[in-house]
Amino acid sequence: MAAAERIKVLFLCTGNSCRSQMAEGWAKALRADTVEAYSAGTNPQGVNRLAVQAMREVGVDITGHYSKRPEELGVAFDFVVTVCDSAHESCPVFPGGARVVHVGFDDPPRLAKDATSDEEALPHYRRVRDEIRAFIETLPGALQDARG
Repeated sequence: MAAAERIKVLFLCTGNSCRSQMAEGWAKALRADTVEAYSAGTNPQGVNRLAVQAMREVGVDITGHYSKRPEELGVAFDFVVTVCDSAHESCPVFPGGARVVHVGFDDPPRLAKDATSDEEALPHYRRVRDEIRAFIETLPGALQDARG
């Protein structure tokens, strides 16, 4: 598939701090030949340092990522993948007919809220990171199948 034929995918969550950033990182690392990946949030909060660390552990560098709103990107998306329930429920309308697909993942910061150290918190980030990778590995087919 030529670069011009890559599908433009926005991974959207509320804070654009963790799950959507991981999804963008995985898509760029694993599917750059078929997917042009972006991430954004309905209420950007800054990139979560433990998400950065969890991704670094598997060789995906998201240190250059930053939290942003979808409208800052100025891209006509083919697909918008909501990765959290809140973003799915409040998903903005995207011009150009972007298809919205919901693929929810647990929120690592919420799962780790009672952790007393990074070592206690990181297993939650790693599990969700790996679940997101498994989804990204199904692209672009899973999104094309969702068209109908």
